[in-house]
Amino acid sequence: MNDVGLASGPWPVLVLARAATEADLSAARAQMGFSLAWHIVVACLGVGLPALTLLAEWLGIRRDDPSLKLLARRWARAMGVLFAVGAVSGTILSFEMGLLWPGLMGRFGQVIGLPFALEGIAFFIEAIFLGIYLYAWDRLSPRRHLLTGIPIVVAGTASAFFVVCANAWMNQPRGYTLREGKVVQVDPWAAMLNPAAPPQTVHMILAAFMVASFLTASVYAVALLRGRRDAYHRAGFAIPFAFGAVVTPFQIVVGDWAARFLADYQPMKLAAIEGVYHTGSHVPLTVGGVAGKDGLEYGLEVPDGLSLLVGYRPGTVVRGLNEVPRAQWPAVTGVHWAFDLMVAVGFFLLGLGLWLLLAWWRTRRSGGALLDRRGSRLLLALVALAGPASVVALESGWSVTELGRQPWIVYGVMSVRDAVNPAPGLMTGLWLVLVVYAAMTAATWYVLRRLARNTAVPAAPQDADVRGYPVV
Repeated sequence: MNDVGLASGPWPVLVLARAATEADLSAARAQMGFSLAWHIVVACLGVGLPALTLLAEWLGIRRDDPSLKLLARRWARAMGVLFAVGAVSGTILSFEMGLLWPGLMGRFGQVIGLPFALEGIAFFIEAIFLGIYLYAWDRLSPRRHLLTGIPIVVAGTASAFFVVCANAWMNQPRGYTLREGKVVQVDPWAAMLNPAAPPQTVHMILAAFMVASFLTASVYAVALLRGRRDAYHRAGFAIPFAFGAVVTPFQIVVGDWAARFLADYQPMKLAAIEGVYHTGSHVPLTVGGVAGKDGLEYGLEVPDGLSLLVGYRPGTVVRGLNEVPRAQWPAVTGVHWAFDLMVAVGFFLLGLGLWLLLAWWRTRRSGGALLDRRGSRLLLALVALAGPASVVALESGWSVTELGRQPWIVYGVMSVRDAVNPAPGLMTGLWLVLVVYAAMTAATWYVLRRLARNTAVPAAPQDADVRGYPVV
């Protein structure tokens, strides 16, 4: 049996005396990273899909359209499956927080416990009303049934807000005082509503709506490319695509807000994102490139670009990585490429939205439908790619958030190494998690495919009345 001792770090923490090895740390990071990367996609669908479902149901009630009503029912069934799977993956993550990172939870659990508790309340509200929504479809009037779905959207969004507040605290720790190495005078509300919470939560919630919208639209874009041009598939394409197109420009503005926040509150993360090695003014914006000895190499530079974006003038001073020891530098190339990829996908989706707007305007002037116009197959092909691309942008954004904070688990306060569990067996846990998630992925895919195949689509002629969908 191992003896109990004190871990090295900013504060003494009771842990097993065995020191964590590089293999332990790598296994813990890989397990947490993989679990988060898997869960965040399902969580985004859990936030965005209910809103799309209610929108389809509302339009179906308003227009008495059987295709829209069927669409809402199908999306609701998928919503129920994804909620169940998300509950499982979220539970795994909650266990991993304590098992993999006892240094963090043992020291700061009382500080960041409030958002997790509130997220639990939001989860139960969402579960209760999801059950009512699914099983009362034919037992309530259409309008009353529609109202039972509103708490699902609100609770799902609130759940995402509370969880991201906890992550934001790790970037901007607040709401506590250290006295003789102990956490005292805890203010959980100040901790939850820390300076990073507004930009991070808004950015994440909009990302959830975008991922759900473009992933859903991509499914119907593939069906349309295969010749299924009935009103049902046109609506399944038009509603989420239009919703995602509306959200995208707001997300780009919020992303700019989040980047400016980093300049003031996490300058080393911004320096890693843009590969700024030395503090100075007239700092260029570099697209692409890899980290070299003195900065990014082989990238495309925009003179004064970063200084202009940060402070609206070429002389704006941008802090560089040289202000901290090299041991505290994040992985510059990985963070920089993840950020560039996220931005590139964001502007790709913005371009698709502008295409949609232009097509809608031309359709109103000349009549007809978008899918009957020249270039419609190219648009459908690009939207089919937009779904996976939105997931890539989502994962890239979270990579920037987490990798850009390294080597800190709590920014400037506690390192990842000081928080990890030093007990043996973490690599075994990693392999077990990979097997569990592979099984969940296969089961989720199978169930969703069965749901899609077991519901008949109403017959509709090729030239079905699509007055409700002027863009398609």
